[in-house]
Amino acid sequence: MTARLDGPRKVTGQADYALDRTFPGMLYGYIVLSTIAHGEVTAMDVTAAKGAPGVVGVYSPFDPLELHPFKSQLMGDVWLPLHDRDVVFYGQPIGLVVAETFEQARDAAGLIEVSYQEKPAQTSMEDGLATAEDAPESRGAAPSIEVLADGVESIVDALAQSPVVVSQTYRTATQNHAAMEPHSAVAKWDGGELTLYSGNQASHLQAMEMSGVLGIEPSAIHAVNPYVGGAFGGKAGTSAPGMLAAAAAKALDRPVKCALTREQVFTATANRPATVQKVALGADRDGTLIAVQHDSWSATSMSRSFVEPTSHGTSREWYATQNLSISQKMVPLHIPPGTFMRAPGEASGSFALESAVDELAIALEMDPIELRRRNSSLAPPGVDLQWSSKHLDECYEIGAQRFGWANRSPRGHVDGDWLVGMGTATAMFPGLRFPATVEITLNADETADVSTSGADPGTGLLTVLATIGAESLDIEPDRVTPHLGDSRYAPGGMSGGSTATASTGTAIMLAATELLDELVALAAEPGAPFEGEVVTYAEGLLHGNRGTMPFGELLRAIGRESLSAKGSSAPGEEMTKHSFSSFGAQFCEVRVHRLTREVRVSRMLGVFDGGRIINPTQARSQLSGGMIWGVSAALHEGLEVEPSGRFANADFASYLLPVNADIPEIDVQFVEYPDTLHNAVGARGVGEIGAVGMAAAVANAVCNATGVRVRSIPIMIEDLLVD
Repeated sequence: MTARLDGPRKVTGQADYALDRTFPGMLYGYIVLSTIAHGEVTAMDVTAAKGAPGVVGVYSPFDPLELHPFKSQLMGDVWLPLHDRDVVFYGQPIGLVVAETFEQARDAAGLIEVSYQEKPAQTSMEDGLATAEDAPESRGAAPSIEVLADGVESIVDALAQSPVVVSQTYRTATQNHAAMEPHSAVAKWDGGELTLYSGNQASHLQAMEMSGVLGIEPSAIHAVNPYVGGAFGGKAGTSAPGMLAAAAAKALDRPVKCALTREQVFTATANRPATVQKVALGADRDGTLIAVQHDSWSATSMSRSFVEPTSHGTSREWYATQNLSISQKMVPLHIPPGTFMRAPGEASGSFALESAVDELAIALEMDPIELRRRNSSLAPPGVDLQWSSKHLDECYEIGAQRFGWANRSPRGHVDGDWLVGMGTATAMFPGLRFPATVEITLNADETADVSTSGADPGTGLLTVLATIGAESLDIEPDRVTPHLGDSRYAPGGMSGGSTATASTGTAIMLAATELLDELVALAAEPGAPFEGEVVTYAEGLLHGNRGTMPFGELLRAIGRESLSAKGSSAPGEEMTKHSFSSFGAQFCEVRVHRLTREVRVSRMLGVFDGGRIINPTQARSQLSGGMIWGVSAALHEGLEVEPSGRFANADFASYLLPVNADIPEIDVQFVEYPDTLHNAVGARGVGEIGAVGMAAAVANAVCNATGVRVRSIPIMIEDLLVD
C-alpha cells in the first residue's frame, strides 16, 4: 500500500498553500463587510482610509473594480463583489482596501464610514416557514414527488391505514465548513496573463470562471492549487478574495494577496443551510413500511441560489415502501448564501429520517437494526433501476457483532453517575462520477507522470493517482509521479461529491491503455528494436522474439524523451441501467451524566460498503473524519443568527468544534465488493458517507441512555434537563 505522498511535505511545513506565495512588490487586500442585513449602501466615506499609511487603493460599489457578469455551469450566476449597493445579508463584502502590508490595509478599513438606508430584515427560519416557497428542481427531480400503491389516493390515506404511525418534526442548524485554510488568493499578472494561487476544488473550472469574470480568454489564466487546506464543498467556486485580488492586481499592476480573517469566513463565504423536516412513517405491526412522508424546509439566501436537498437525498431512495411522498421548500432569508457542504442533503436529511426510524422501532418494540434490514430497498421506490451493488445488511451484521449490539438494552444501562446508551443509523451517499481527463507520460528514465487539473483538498487523491497509475502501467508506485492542482493540466473534474477516485481512476485506465498500445506499436515499427515482431507489454517491459526491453530503453532507442496519451471518462449508459450508492452502518455509544446531563461519546464504529478500497489507510481517515463531522453536528456545531442577521458566534471561540477530548477511538471497517458496473476501477466514494447518519446515531444513543428524544441538533444540555 502506498503511503500518503503529500504527508511529509504537509507535516514538515514544506507544502505551499495560496498564502505562502510571496512576490516582490506584493500588496495586501482587506475586505470590508456590511454591518446590516438588509438595505442599501448610500455612501462610503473613504477619505481617511485613502490617506492612511501604506494605502494604495480603496474600492467600493461607488468605485468598483472591473468584473463582468458570468454564469457558471456548477454554481449558476456568479455574484460579483462590490458591484451592487444592495445589501442582503450581514457581513456581505462591500469594500476593499489595498495597502503595502496586511496590517495597514486592516487598520485603514476601520476608518471607512458607511451610510446605509436600512430596511427590515427577515432572519428567522421559524417565522419564514409560513411563507415558504417551492424549491427549484432538486437532484434532477421536481420539488414534490409522490409514489402511491394502486388504490391509494393520497399519502394521508396511506398513513391513516397504517397500524403504527410516528410523525415528528426535526431541526438542524446552520453550519460553516470551518476549513483550516481560510478563503484566500494571491494574484499576479504578467502582461495580459494572470496567475492565480487560490485553494479551490477544480483549478480548470476556476480558470473558466475567472476568464468570464475578468473578460479574458481561459488560456490567459493559470490557476494553481497544488495544496488545499480543506474545502468540503465550500471552495467549489471562486470566493471574493480571489476575484478582488485578481482585479486589484490588474488595476494596480502589482501582485496582490487577499485573505479573509477567520471571522469573515463565516459570512463572506457560504454555509450549510438550516433545515426543518417533518417525517411521518407508517408501518404494519411486523415493521414493514407502508408509507413514508418527508417534507423539508431549507433556509436560503435572498438569491435563492442553493437549497439543502434533505428529503430528496434520503427518503427518496433509502427504504422500500409502497407509498412515498417527499417535498422540498425553501425559506428565503437575509442571511449569507448556502452551498454544498460535505454530504449536502444526506447529512442533514439522515438526522431526521434515521431518528424517525428509531422512533418507529421503539413504537413497534422492535430492534432498530431488524427494522432497517426488513425495509432495505432493492431500488429507489418508484424507480425501476436496482442498486448496482448493495451489501448494507452485511455492514449491519458485522457492525452489530463487533460493537456488541446484542448487549444493548432498550432502556440503556447505568454505570455509576453515567447513563449509557447505544444508537445506530444507516448511511448512504450516491455513487457519482464527473467527466475527467488524465494525461499519462512515460519518460526515458523509466518513470511516469500522471497529471490532471483536479484538486486534493485533503482527500488523498494525489496518492490515488500514483496507485492507479502504477497499477495501470504495471510498474512500481514509486516510479509514478502524480500532478494535481494546475489548470494547464488535462481537465480533471471537480474534487467533490465523492467522485474523484472513480472519475480520475477510470480516465487513468483509459489513458494507460491507449499509451501502452502506442508504445507497443512504436516498438515494432521499421528501425525500432522489435521491428516486424509481435510485441507485448508487462511489468514495465516490452516483450518480443528477441528478448525484453524496459520502456525507457525503448524510448531512448527510438530517440524519444517521452511518450504521452490522454484518457477521458464521463458517466455514460451505465447510469441508465442501475442505481448507484455507497452504504454504511453507523454505531455509537454515549455516556450522559445523570446530574449535569453532559454528553460524552465513548465508542464509535462505522462499517461501510464503498466498492473497492484503493488505499485502506486513506479511506479509513476519510471515513473517520466524516464520523467526527457527524458527532460535531450532533453535539457542537450551530451558527446562531441574531434578529439583526448577525451571527452571534462567528469565530472559533464560540462556534464549537470537537477537539481530541471529545472524540474516542474510532473503529472503521470495510465490506469490500468492487463495483465494476459503476466504473472500471470498481471504487465508489467514501469521502462524504462517513458524515451521514452519525448525528442520528448519536441522538438515538442519547435517547437510549436517557429516554429523552431530542429532535434538533446540536443537542444542548438544556434539552436533557427534563423531569
